[in-house]
Amino acid sequence: MAEDDFGIESLAAYLHVDPARVLRLAERGKLPGRKVAGQWRFAQAQVHHWLEHRIGLSSDEELVQMEGVLRRAAGKIDESVISIADLLPLEAIAIPLAARTRGSVITSMVELAARTGWLWDTAKMAEAVRAREDLLPTALENGVALLHPRRPLASIVGQAFLAFGRTHRGLPFGAPRGVLTDLFFLICSVDDGGHLRLLARLSRLISDPSLLDELRHAPDAAAVHRAIAQREAKLS
Repeated sequence: MAEDDFGIESLAAYLHVDPARVLRLAERGKLPGRKVAGQWRFAQAQVHHWLEHRIGLSSDEELVQMEGVLRRAAGKIDESVISIADLLPLEAIAIPLAARTRGSVITSMVELAARTGWLWDTAKMAEAVRAREDLLPTALENGVALLHPRRPLASIVGQAFLAFGRTHRGLPFGAPRGVLTDLFFLICSVDDGGHLRLLARLSRLISDPSLLDELRHAPDAAAVHRAIAQREAKLS
């Protein structure tokens, strides 16, 4: 049994819910857990993947609540809100992204991220992103894909940041019902909690069709960054 596994009480504290609710979810198979010597145990990695999946299915109201839970779980004194605009440097924005296939998109996005100087091993990151896409595509029905490795790669990422690319036209990337994808974010995180917070914040932004329209018509990187910053300023 891993020492960093959650029990009922510690997972309830992490999620800021009642222990009885955690127990009900576990007994109904709604939480990824297992019993060890009659006691429920929850692996941190599996809990984070469960939260990631929930973020992808959540409404804006649910994402607001999720952001609050994740901020409190981070244990930071100021419980600061993550800023997508602050994490997206201009040099990590490509308009357009010169890629026409799934494989070239991943390679190009990783090379784009490396321009920041915060990604030190492009081959390892590209391999990890491909493995994540093979496991479950990150492309959504709105034409956006949220690329990331299955687990944060702190050993090759200097700090949390994002890269963004827009291809000339949509291409098959595994989205539901064959929807084509043309907007790509690469999420580079250094820890699970930070990744989930960043994903929740970004998910709120890309749920706005008007922002996506701006991103699809932005003439350059500065316009992309400005559109994201202005939309983010309106989030509660």
